[in-house]
Amino acid sequence: MEVRIYYEDTDAGGVVYHANYIKYMERARTEYFRCHGFFVAELASDGFVFPVIRLEIDFKAPALHDNLLCVETCPTRVGGSSITLRQKIVRQNDGKLLVEGFVTLACISPTLKPRRIPLDIRRMLEEKLERVA
Repeated sequence: MEVRIYYEDTDAGGVVYHANYIKYMERARTEYFRCHGFFVAELASDGFVFPVIRLEIDFKAPALHDNLLCVETCPTRVGGSSITLRQKIVRQNDGKLLVEGFVTLACISPTLKPRRIPLDIRRMLEEKLERVA
């Protein structure tokens, strides 16, 4: 997913504010599922909610106003009721890795009880699984 950095995304020093990277990663996860035919709102109405339960993030280099970034998303682990995704944020013009993170999502019901990941989602994720050393 592409993200253009606007003035509103930056801090007083002209650098992207750290919390905004988490927003970009969230949007990219939603788009990742959407491009594979799964819609977050529909999943929620069917009783499948995927909250973040763990986030590990490394900031490697800053993004600046007007940079065009690419947020890459790839599953690294698929459990019975949780998923771990690797997300990278790369500056498009030079390919520089700016941020790398791992996010774990739980599959729960609207009543906050753990649920098994739906089989069609599990199959899609397992097909795309990336092995991380």
